[in-house]
This record gives sequence, C-alpha cells and structure tokens, in this order.
Amino acid sequence: MNAVVTPSTAADTRTALKFITCGSVDDGKSTLIGRLLVDSKAVLQDHLAGVQRQGETDLALLTDGLAAEREQGITIDVAYRYFNTETRKFIIGDAPGHEQYTRNMVTAASSADAAVVLVDATKLDWRDAGLKLLSQTRRHSLLLQLLRVPSIVFAVNKLDAVEDPTLAFNHIRAALSEFALAAGLQATATVPVSALEGWNVVNPAQDALWCGYGGPTLLKILEHLPVTPADADLPLAFPVQWVEKPSVSLAPEAKSTASRRVFWGRVATGGVSTGQVVQVMPSGQTAAVAQVFDHVRQPGDRQAGQSAGLVLDREVDVSRGDWLLAHEAVGDPLVPTREIQATVAWLDDDPLVPSRVYWALHGHRWVKARVSRIEHQIDIQTLSKQATTQLAANAIGHVVLSLQEPLATLPFERSRALGSMVLVDVASHRTAGAVLVR
Repeated sequence: MNAVVTPSTAADTRTALKFITCGSVDDGKSTLIGRLLVDSKAVLQDHLAGVQRQGETDLALLTDGLAAEREQGITIDVAYRYFNTETRKFIIGDAPGHEQYTRNMVTAASSADAAVVLVDATKLDWRDAGLKLLSQTRRHSLLLQLLRVPSIVFAVNKLDAVEDPTLAFNHIRAALSEFALAAGLQATATVPVSALEGWNVVNPAQDALWCGYGGPTLLKILEHLPVTPADADLPLAFPVQWVEKPSVSLAPEAKSTASRRVFWGRVATGGVSTGQVVQVMPSGQTAAVAQVFDHVRQPGDRQAGQSAGLVLDREVDVSRGDWLLAHEAVGDPLVPTREIQATVAWLDDDPLVPSRVYWALHGHRWVKARVSRIEHQIDIQTLSKQATTQLAANAIGHVVLSLQEPLATLPFERSRALGSMVLVDVASHRTAGAVLVR
C-alpha cells in the first residue's frame, strides 16, 4: 500500500472530493475531522470557542452536533462538513463506528469518492507481529470495497499514546496489508497519524521520519485522490424522478413540444441527446427524445451525473419511478429480469430470512422482492463463505431475489446506479438492506 499517489491517478483538483471517515467506535474519526478543519483554517474563532471544555478544545464536538451525540460521546448520524485548501475543495462525512449504526455508514459510503479508515493503535496488541484487527475495521473496509469506493486510505491513529510508535505502525501496517490482500482490497495508502496532536494530518510530525514513515500527510494524499468517474461509457439509463405537466414556460426552441410533459431526473449512465430513441421500462413503449434541457431549462445534451428534463416526440405512459433506457441497449446489456443474484449488507435488527417479502427501491421505482434463498454468508474474520439460514444485523451475504416486476440492471461493479437497490421492510418501513447486483 503505497503512501504516494502517483500522477497517473491524480485527479482534477478543481473537482470537490467527497470522502468519509469510518472504522470502529472511538477510533478518533470525529477528532480527525476536527483537526482537518482547525489546521486548514476552516473553523471560525467563535465556533472554536464553542467547543472548549475545561480550557481545552474538544475537536470531536465540531462534528458531533446532535444532543444525543454530545451526551453519549459517540457519533450516531452522518455529519457533513465542508472545507477547502489552496488546491481543492472537500466534503467530509463523519460516519458512526457503532455496529448499531452501520446503516448510516453504508448510506454515506454509497456516494463517496474516498474513505479514510481509522485504526486505533491503542486497541490492538501492537507488540504482536501477527495482531488481529478489530471486527468493525474489517467490516467497514469490506463494505467500502463492496460499495466501489474508489480510494481507501488507512490512517493508523493514536500512535502518540503507545510506547514504541514505529514498531506499532509497522505491525499494524503489516496486518492491514495482509487483510487487504486476502480481501482483494486495493488500498491507496497507510498513514501514521495523531489526530489529537495534529501529527501527519495537515502538518507533518515534528520528526520528519516519525514512525519511519517519511511520506505525505493525510491531507496531501486527499488533495490528489480522484473523484468517482461517471458511467459515461454505458448506454443511456434515465430514472424518472418527477413528471412536469405541460407548460408554456419552456425555452423558445421547445414551442413545438410545449404541450407535452417534461420528465425530470438525473442521467444515471451514458448520455442523452435530441433524436435518441428510448424505451420506457416497465411498459416497453418506445419514443424519440424531442428536447433535452438542463436544470435551468437551457437546451443541450446531458451526460451521466447531470440533471436533465426530457420531452418525448409523442405521448407515452411515463410515471415517476419508470426508467428511460437506450432502445438499442434493452436486451444487451440491459436485460430486464425478475431474478437477481446479489450481495446484501444486512442493516435491520430483524434478520433476513428466505421467503420473506420486502420492498425493493431501484432508482425511484418500488417493486416487491422475495428472498428466494441465501447462498452463503461472508465471515468477517476469515473472509470464508459459510452456509447459513439467515443474515443477522450487519452481516454480509450472497442471496437470490425474486422480483414482482422485471428490472433492467447491471452488475454493481459496472454501474453503481443500475447495480444497486435498497430493501425496505414492508411492515416497519425501516431500511433493511443494501443490495449490490452480482
């Protein structure tokens, strides 16, 4: 795991990087973000004064904003903060470490460009060359891999609190490398830090070779990480979020189609242009795109990741939740199917059991989904596949889902938008699981 981001992977630093911090509880995630904000001069003096406790600054309070978080001293929900340096803008998500709130971490990771996984050196038997990582560290890392977070950085924290920080860092880095190799996880870097003291976070440690490291600070690494690329090389897939009734307020170029509805949403994959033939799913009707608008109703082609309004050349039945797909792509590679093989990160307290029915949300479309069978569960410690009859909270497993209506999907490794869905309990309406199509 190299500490240096090579120029070939360097990003356009004009684009804001959205990253999260994760790991086990009390590993120092909130303190690390507080340190990033303070040392990069992104916190106003009056705000900083508000987090003083007995004459000392409690950096964690800069992100722990809920009353329950401050009372318990833990992070419960994802807190987002914004800051920028001379070279880049950042959006940080502080994800909770408790197993109980893993669903919140999954939500934050699903849209992140990068993740910083904190590892608390004081919780590990750092003197042992064969030390074992905490379960939540392994679980969060596996979830990041499953969710296709492009860049994962391990930050070994609290090395200021151990007797031999160099030995501790070397042993922990070796354990992380062994785990990453076994899991097939590509980590960008492993960095020694002290969030409390501010060493190697924004500013280098006083000793340039602290822990025998000598590499860039965490912030320098973040400044050069790439953002998640849009799925522009795939066929058009456009989930309809809102249907606007006919209006005369369209741009002058659209007068011939002003009496038709506008279908608004964000292009999930590919691109859309005037004249393109699309097929409506699930009805199967086809039409040509007569007009394409941006978010301020200016005409022009739109690409993956951009919001758009589409007017079709004829009236067809399109509602919120429908998908507009490139006509020539339906059947290859977008094959509508009622049976899906998927990896599931189970988030509900009630276990997932075969034959149970859930609501599945794909884009903006809701369909009933039944768990046909559970193929196996992934053991967090050994990464082996284990036979099981149910998936408990925070378990990861492979399942087969039977859908009430066909959905056009792609494997998640090819498309985040087309390869992901959420399972919701039909009775409690709780988010039950994150589904990644295989």
